[in-house]
Amino acid sequence: MSDPPHLRDPLSPAREAAGRFGIDRSSPSTGPRRRFLAKTLATCGGGLLAAFGGALSARRGVRTAGIAPGAEKDAADSRQGGLVDAHSHVWTPDVRAFPLAEGQTVDDLKPRSFRPEELMAIAHPLGVRRVVLIQHTIYHRTDNSYIVDCIRRFPGVFSGVATIDESAPDAAYQMRLLQAAGVRGFRIVPVDWASGRKGLAPKEWLSRPGMRTMWTVAGERGLAICPLVDPEYLPALDGMCARHPKTTVVIDHFGRVGIDGRIRSEDVKNLCRLSRHPRTFVKVSAFYALGKKQPPYIDLLPLIRAVYDAFGPQRLMWGSDSPYQVEPPHTYAASLRLVRELAGFLSDEDRSWILRRTAESVFFAGS
Repeated sequence: MSDPPHLRDPLSPAREAAGRFGIDRSSPSTGPRRRFLAKTLATCGGGLLAAFGGALSARRGVRTAGIAPGAEKDAADSRQGGLVDAHSHVWTPDVRAFPLAEGQTVDDLKPRSFRPEELMAIAHPLGVRRVVLIQHTIYHRTDNSYIVDCIRRFPGVFSGVATIDESAPDAAYQMRLLQAAGVRGFRIVPVDWASGRKGLAPKEWLSRPGMRTMWTVAGERGLAICPLVDPEYLPALDGMCARHPKTTVVIDHFGRVGIDGRIRSEDVKNLCRLSRHPRTFVKVSAFYALGKKQPPYIDLLPLIRAVYDAFGPQRLMWGSDSPYQVEPPHTYAASLRLVRELAGFLSDEDRSWILRRTAESVFFAGS
């Protein structure tokens, strides 16, 4: 009979996983960050859950449905086909197993529950077989335990983008350990995690030593840096990409061009200028939040055409940004339809890149 969870050595599973991936296991094992990293791997189970949990109920207007028999086989076969959603969040109301960030309660979760089973109940019937899970920094800040748990419970179905405090002295070690747990990218936001100060100026934020370390380690280890920024940060990111040409960079949500309802030509120009860096990609995502913010989102077609012309389909990837994309009047299907049907300038080959192959190459390579 195994020891109760609170009596086990929490670092042992993390170190074992680190050893399998060639990570230096001599790093210090004390401190809250190390305990988090240990918990991240210690709480992970193995095995694909059959049929993504079966029938699910609707919560707060999020429409769900049961997965038909054979979904387990479909998931196993998804490496050879099916669409890839390059951007979704998940969380659980089980805050005892996965505590929320300080100041957050279960009543703050909107919707109250959006587990991977609920996500796939929506996405799977529309042809999506794999998803890149993005750390939710409001609910969990830099505790990536839940997305790592999801990656381990559904092997081959999920990849992950984590968030860490880049100012931590062991930031590089955290990146290596999370990579061993299935993470393939790191979201960066202009926040000082130690003080909680938000909206750091672009140059102040990107010139920090810890940020430079993150970009360097990502380039060395084939990991992606994923900035969530407003358009005014794009020129500074251009300089950072130039200084780190070996680092893969994936810009979330078109760099949030149009987040205030206006799609400015200067913002589009700054976004497209990033295409001069061969390892920079753009997520064609979060349609609910940009421009007129109403389906069918045809006002976003000129923006999609601009990044298509600049980057080419091989450097664009579609993402839903669920569960926000599935809150009425928005739907998952409407997001897919914009790329699948309404963007008439895209060929079938283009769509295969934007809806699967680009995200596959960045977040599922070798999986």
